[in-house]
Amino acid sequence: MTAIFFDYPKAAAFGRVVPKTRIYEHAGANTALKDLFVTQVDQIVWKFKLAPETINLAATRAVSEIQVFGVSLRTNKLDDEVLRAIDRAIPFPLIFELTWSGKRRAVAAFKRPSEADAAKWVVSEYFATDWAPDDASRQPLPVVLNLGGLYDAILTAMMPVAKAAHEDIQTRVARMEAIRAKTREVDRIKARLSREKQFNKRVEINAELRAAKQELDRLAMGEPVGAVTSE
Repeated sequence: MTAIFFDYPKAAAFGRVVPKTRIYEHAGANTALKDLFVTQVDQIVWKFKLAPETINLAATRAVSEIQVFGVSLRTNKLDDEVLRAIDRAIPFPLIFELTWSGKRRAVAAFKRPSEADAAKWVVSEYFATDWAPDDASRQPLPVVLNLGGLYDAILTAMMPVAKAAHEDIQTRVARMEAIRAKTREVDRIKARLSREKQFNKRVEINAELRAAKQELDRLAMGEPVGAVTSE
């Protein structure tokens, strides 16, 4: 989707390098995960701390601070498990800005305290902008009432379909994840259709494909799928 980057205030600048070993310790990284960090990640920098004392927005129960992490890459691809490990290690909502070869993109998951155990975090699938030149212009932060509203607005800017009326962030994330799952289903049905030679079976698969596409259109138009499952 179109790249949107925000201009974080200088008062929120943090600028601290985060050693990969700290992430390993807090995320319980195994050998395979460490290998991903070594081959894909050059450096991790804690760039901004968005908090009441740095941007003059009130905290909410779910969002007391938002951290912005810069991750410089060795390759143009980054495994989601690397980001998930950083999210596990840092007990705040995170916004990632990835940089590689003169380009950048923003990536984030919706991260919230578990309703079953407030000491644990529930992390959704990741949303991302397209790659853009590293010197692409930045927009002012959205005008919001609190840090929860800011987090909502930043995440929404990374989502590929428009926000539906009266849709809260959890419902919106659930809908985005349902759209992704339904898109994968449509692709699988199309692959089956391309392999099938028998006319009668092709008719059945076509009907299945039409139903899946209709459901995908329904989701894209903003019909709800229910709240995110509690954990």
